[in-house]
Amino acid sequence: MSVLGTIFLQSPSFVDAMYIVAFSLFIYGMSGLTGPATAVRGNKIAAGGMALAVIATLLTKGVLHGSSTPWLILLGVVLGTAIGVPAAHRVKMTQMPQMVALFNGVGGGAVALIAWVEYRHHFGGSFALKVEIPSLFAAIVGSVSFWGSNIAFAKLQEILPGRPIKLPGQSAINLVLLLVAAGSAVVLAAGTHSQALFILGILVAAAVLGNMVVLPIGGADMPVVISLLNAFTGLSAAATGIALDNYALIVAGMIVGASGSILTNLMAKAMNRSVPAIVAGGFGGAVAAPVGAGAEGGTVRSTSAQDVAIQLSYARLVVIAPGYGMAVAQAQHAVRELERALEAKGVEVKYAIHPVAGRMPGHMNVLLAEADVPYDLLREMDDINPEFSRTDVTLVIGANDVTNPAAKNEPGSPIYGMPILEVDKSAAVVVLKRSMASGFAGIDNPLFYDPKTSLLFGDAKASVSEITAEVQAL
Repeated sequence: MSVLGTIFLQSPSFVDAMYIVAFSLFIYGMSGLTGPATAVRGNKIAAGGMALAVIATLLTKGVLHGSSTPWLILLGVVLGTAIGVPAAHRVKMTQMPQMVALFNGVGGGAVALIAWVEYRHHFGGSFALKVEIPSLFAAIVGSVSFWGSNIAFAKLQEILPGRPIKLPGQSAINLVLLLVAAGSAVVLAAGTHSQALFILGILVAAAVLGNMVVLPIGGADMPVVISLLNAFTGLSAAATGIALDNYALIVAGMIVGASGSILTNLMAKAMNRSVPAIVAGGFGGAVAAPVGAGAEGGTVRSTSAQDVAIQLSYARLVVIAPGYGMAVAQAQHAVRELERALEAKGVEVKYAIHPVAGRMPGHMNVLLAEADVPYDLLREMDDINPEFSRTDVTLVIGANDVTNPAAKNEPGSPIYGMPILEVDKSAAVVVLKRSMASGFAGIDNPLFYDPKTSLLFGDAKASVSEITAEVQAL
């Protein structure tokens, strides 16, 4: 390449233009995530934007003039690709929330490490406030996000109990940790020769705070927590972009931070809970309910695949309400086959999707899209609830908490006020469960003891396949 060409490629204007194209691709790619049909393409477009941003960074003069920086960046890209691509291919759909939590945590950890490296680079020297303040913010928030995401992963993976884990004086401890981190940041910004001590104080206090904030949060609130931590990572990345004067990082971080904040708020509203209440913890542990008896001494009525097949085959409208139980059993393809078998008999079939069904936002949509379920058959909660009164049979597959009538009828319930799928308004309800264990919120479900509800026990995939065979045989 000629000298003139090299100068042109390294010129600030050309690099800035590449950054503009990169974050334009981020935004355009995100617009494709509004539906399963365009989500894959949207991801590829956004990934292309990230690749362009990396190339632009490598073309930056300050990077190219360093003796080892370009090679370290390329090494990071190679190692990240070698780890990330196989992991993404091998992960099961049931483990996708855990992977999202881990990937989100890695982003927060990277931001915290950048802040640490920047301070090591400036030990004993000058550090402009316009760079120092966003770096300190990124160090605190990124560290909280990293450690909090690790706890979220451990809870979802059942390495740690899904129930809330609280210490006496939990709120006071969290406040002290926050004050230590913020106080250390203020001292650093004010100017001190003990930079190493205070930056370590920030990172350690923020790390402990990240653990302490997420430990008291129960499994039922985990989708909201993952979204909140994702927003934290985005905001800390944007702050790092300001410190490093990197436009692409600023824009990408703000996109993640803004979208994560909006999604967190929407999900909290869907559960009729405030974000502060969720962060404070409250409910959400896997607690077994007494087999065969409800809170008021009711009993459950079990059924068979053959009886369920008869009910479904002679119905006019069947609504399928999927939950985490479908994900665990990997029953989405079997559910799709059942839907086809019913439609062949002239039965109308729809899917009821609760905003927080599963372990992450959109979990059920992704699973059903994987099984080629037409998107127009999916109905969000607000759209499907008015239709339950004319539904002949609702088939609930592992959706315990989001179908619990206690949210409407029992003011003393921890989930009272949370919008639910009103499946109890259907003429008949069939619930597929492995056992009488309660859902991730650890709360018994009165729906199971309703006289018009019957339970089919067993693995969801095997049960749905057996029902499908019976339907086809009728």
